[in-house]
Amino acid sequence: MIIETREETRHEDELALGFRAADEDAFAAVYKRWAPLVHTMATRSLGDTYEADDVTQQVFIGAWRGQAGFRPERGPLGAWLVGITRRKIVDALAARTRRLALADSLAHTNGTPGQDDSAAEDVLDRVLLVNELSCLPWHQRHVLCLAFYEDLTQAQIAERTGMPLGTVKSHARRGLQRLRGAIEQGQVRWTGA
Repeated sequence: MIIETREETRHEDELALGFRAADEDAFAAVYKRWAPLVHTMATRSLGDTYEADDVTQQVFIGAWRGQAGFRPERGPLGAWLVGITRRKIVDALAARTRRLALADSLAHTNGTPGQDDSAAEDVLDRVLLVNELSCLPWHQRHVLCLAFYEDLTQAQIAERTGMPLGTVKSHARRGLQRLRGAIEQGQVRWTGA
């Protein structure tokens, strides 16, 4: 049993060295080795598989970009990845809390006296749309919010977020498809306002 543990430790040390040297094969092995753990942690904490997928992607993109920050003398690579995972989960929960607080504040906004019924319906539609946005996985929601609220192009979103342009386009397309599905099911009445 001790021989297997030493063999595993040596293998993980080799992966860590390859990772620090920016070896793509080592990174692929690191992903294969620790992605299930990262995804399980995110799923348990967030309760949403889509958000867990996004967090897992964020963890490994962040690890690859920040590989110079990994210090083997401070601890094993797996522990470093778990630390990144915890921070990304906290970020995802904070973003969820902000979205829900925004939806709640919009829902409790009192109309001014004399508002007609169509204005009240428009406010309700916006609240429902914000609620549907809050249900989207983080990356999809983030991309759509940057596109619609900050009026950024997909290329500008890719530049700002550091995501590849193709990934930005995929997140936008999937997010819009999910919103369209909610609208078609009658959960949201889109007026274009």
